[in-house]
Amino acid sequence: MEAFSFLDLFQGIATLVASEPKIMIGRIFLMLLGFLLIYLGSRNILEPLLMIPMGLGMSSINAGVMFLEAGKMGTLFVDPLMSDVNDLVNIMQINWLQPVFTLTFSNGLIACFVFMGIGVLLDVGYIMARPFQSMIIALFAELGTFVVYPIAIALGLTPNEAASAATIGGADGPMVLFTSLVLAKHLFVPITVVGYLYLGLTYGGYPYLAKWLIPEKLRGISMANDRGPTITSSQKLIFAVVACTLLCLLFPVAAPLFFSLFVGVAVRESGLENFSNLLSETFLYGATFFLGLTLGVLCEANTLLEPTVLKLLLLGILALFVSAVGGIIGGYVMYFATGGKFNPVIGIAGVSCVPTTAKIVQKIATAANPGAIILPQALGANISGVITSAIIAATFISFLR
Repeated sequence: MEAFSFLDLFQGIATLVASEPKIMIGRIFLMLLGFLLIYLGSRNILEPLLMIPMGLGMSSINAGVMFLEAGKMGTLFVDPLMSDVNDLVNIMQINWLQPVFTLTFSNGLIACFVFMGIGVLLDVGYIMARPFQSMIIALFAELGTFVVYPIAIALGLTPNEAASAATIGGADGPMVLFTSLVLAKHLFVPITVVGYLYLGLTYGGYPYLAKWLIPEKLRGISMANDRGPTITSSQKLIFAVVACTLLCLLFPVAAPLFFSLFVGVAVRESGLENFSNLLSETFLYGATFFLGLTLGVLCEANTLLEPTVLKLLLLGILALFVSAVGGIIGGYVMYFATGGKFNPVIGIAGVSCVPTTAKIVQKIATAANPGAIILPQALGANISGVITSAIIAATFISFLR
């Protein structure tokens, strides 16, 4: 009978000991990072709906590495690099998250589910009431995308890789996922993980940026009297149908995302409560849960410890920082254009992490002036940011695909 060792029983520890030093350190670091994300999510410092399942997935995947056939190390979660059809069919019967990844991630379906849910939550009346104001803010808030693209190429990324990384500046998670799948599938995992990690950081970082760049007096400007014209449900439905059809006509490569977003809007404005509940609760929260969970288990040390990932980390934070600064610049432009009646902090809402950034700017304004109301204008910029991000991503795909 062969001798039985302690490490044969506890294979997670055995694979940790048998790994190269950088992989071992990386696994330990990612386990601890997972703990941190769970803590920050539970304290509402970062977005809890994403960070808690993502953090637990990250910790578990790096702890649960075991010896497979021929001494190869792996897990029973997911293999994102599997491409051979026969091997894929076999592995889907073993790795428990493989069907979720293969059937919803690798074809962008999960991004479409999220967009359907978001569409139901969006009141497009906010953008219809102030279309030019919202679009100006949204365009300024895309500054990070335009700045990071040439920087990424200068750092050695291909145009396709650079475009995928640059879309992080739009702060639209499903859009980052979709674009990287189409343009740089080999970097889909690290780009999407980096993108969503940083989107969580916007939750905690943007308020400080606003305080540094905007005086308290301006942060407290209330726009409660700027109600805009009343938009009926019929007008909103017409807008959704026309905008969806036009955008699909102009940018067929992103038609699934445009359709998903506006079908949610159409359901909302048509008063289809059963469908509305299905999309806004079951689809949106179900997709968000599996999105966070699957992104977490994709954070395996072997996958993330690549030289390109460091570039993506730097480019991602730069893109989001520059986009927020660009949005604030747009806010100042509107402030001076309206003779001081526009709250410049609304510029941050142009960064289309919907509805997070809109809620952030309202919270910032309330802290400076408890009576300040800017949420309608912020939501208009936020919704416009989603559409603008989709158009820019579609433009990248059209030119580079």
